[in-house]
Amino acid sequence: MNILDKIVIDKRKEVDLKKELIPIQIFERTPYFDRKTISLSDKLRSSQTGIIAEFKRKSPSKSVINNTVNIEDVAMGYEHAGACGMSVLTDEVYFGGFLDDLIIARENCDLPLLRKEFIIDEYQILEAKAFGADAILLIAAILTKDEIKQFSELAKRLNLDVLLEVHNEEELHKSLMPSLDMLGVNNRNLKTFDVSLETSKTLSKLIPNDFVKISESGISSIEAIKELKPYGYQGFLIGENFMKTNNPGKSAKEFIAELNK
Repeated sequence: MNILDKIVIDKRKEVDLKKELIPIQIFERTPYFDRKTISLSDKLRSSQTGIIAEFKRKSPSKSVINNTVNIEDVAMGYEHAGACGMSVLTDEVYFGGFLDDLIIARENCDLPLLRKEFIIDEYQILEAKAFGADAILLIAAILTKDEIKQFSELAKRLNLDVLLEVHNEEELHKSLMPSLDMLGVNNRNLKTFDVSLETSKTLSKLIPNDFVKISESGISSIEAIKELKPYGYQGFLIGENFMKTNNPGKSAKEFIAELNK
């Protein structure tokens, strides 16, 4: 069993419990449920840099990355740095995130916010909208083709952008559908945790240009981005690189300034 399988088992228990405690009608009454969302895919299409900066306290592969910085400071810092969007991890058990992180980020910046979560139920998509997200992540490795269709179509009805993440050709082929906005290629092998940019290069040829292409994992240098741009990538998800420093906003600012040279 790989780490993703384990996360999904725990996530199902978590979502089942939440559904008993908080009915979806409560989400529909929140102030954010009717707010006009900001399109992450549109921002990426018109951006020179395409940086999606992540807020992540820990991860299964690296354990604690940074559990001392405030999300308020990081959200303001990322916006000031010129990031295109902000990814907020809301999984508590494996990534040290909280749903409230989304709301705090929303209150402190005007960036499009991606809720990074292991979505296995429509409930979590309604929850994302209620907590101020502009986009959701769907992971092809944990969903059937029908679920990808069902979840992405619901997201579109809620005016949320959809980023679908794939790890290989098989996942990509089952996933291509018009209700997606962005296709993310995760360069990390889930069985070994090894990271290779070759994954993004190989899969880029198979992704139609209707979708914004995003490369995820292992993007820690300007060189990596310059290497991937000719393959049609317009978005680059950067997590640990900024978060492992004392001031993620400042690190992002320096990185983006260097990229713009």
